[in-house]
Amino acid sequence: METFWFIAIATVLAIFFILDGYDFGAGIIHLFFAETEKDKEVITKSAGLFWDSNEVWLVAAGGMLFMAFPTFYASVFSGFYLPLIIVLWLIIFRAIGLELRGQFKFQMWKDIWDKSFGVSSLLLALFFGIALGNIVRGVNLGGVENGVSTYEGHYFFLPLWDSSFSPLSKTPGIIDWFTIIIGLIAVVTLAIHGANWIILKTNSSINSKLKIIIFRLNIALAVLTVFSLTVWNTVNPNSFDNFGHKPYLLLFPIIYLTGLIGLFFIKKLKKDIHGFVLSTLLILGGITSSLASLFPVILPSVNTTHEPLTIYNTSASEYGLSVALNWALIGFVLLGVYFIVQKRLMAGKIDNMDYGH
Repeated sequence: METFWFIAIATVLAIFFILDGYDFGAGIIHLFFAETEKDKEVITKSAGLFWDSNEVWLVAAGGMLFMAFPTFYASVFSGFYLPLIIVLWLIIFRAIGLELRGQFKFQMWKDIWDKSFGVSSLLLALFFGIALGNIVRGVNLGGVENGVSTYEGHYFFLPLWDSSFSPLSKTPGIIDWFTIIIGLIAVVTLAIHGANWIILKTNSSINSKLKIIIFRLNIALAVLTVFSLTVWNTVNPNSFDNFGHKPYLLLFPIIYLTGLIGLFFIKKLKKDIHGFVLSTLLILGGITSSLASLFPVILPSVNTTHEPLTIYNTSASEYGLSVALNWALIGFVLLGVYFIVQKRLMAGKIDNMDYGH
């Protein structure tokens, strides 16, 4: 039952990053490449018409995590308290940037909320990547100092960074050079995804330019990927053992590589949907590969005093998991209906749809 819930939550999180990921990416593209008012308006619209429904998946993932793995939920929501508050504020400013931009026609008003939308989207992508970096690197469970725990073994608290700025520190911070690398990978990946979404859903004047941008970003992503894999094994030794012991898990890196290699041919793709599918594979493959490399661990420990958190030592009781399953099935049906109806209503190009007026 624990494995089922792990897969279910991983699936919902992957869906969230695929769907809301193109909103983050659209914000990044808007910040750096949108120049004319018409392009700014239509790119804003490509995110604004979808962001609220996409974030439902994040709420669902949080609820499922609370139901299935309450100890893990309590651990990460206390340990990552500071970055979670930052993420919350960024989500708020991204949303109000989208909602308030079109309320008045004053250029200064639009510029303020354009920056709010773009900068918040960029930082959200960066912080979610940094969060993944913390998960694969591990944390100082129990707050061990000089071999002595300062609190219970499944709790931790991290500063934003420590003086060494190193992932190899015994008391690492949230931000170090390794988590920054993972954060940059997230920013580049979601920028690619957002660019493909804009091409798919709009007739923006920069669509042809975006294919060149995607190609260049993909080169940067390939370099960052190789570099991150090189240092990952240093930061978390034996991190790739799962793929040797369970060869079927190699499917997930193959999904990532399919998207990465395919996007080098973005200029030759005849249908817009193909580019979007390839960037979707990037996100899906990246998240699942990271989780597969750790399984059944869901939060490694950087000290030897306390064991890592796994799906087994953080889960609810068997009875609790079975009861939660009944409610989850109802929730999945409602989510599915909501998703299908919303996507059908917003099918095709959205240039002429109203938003923010």
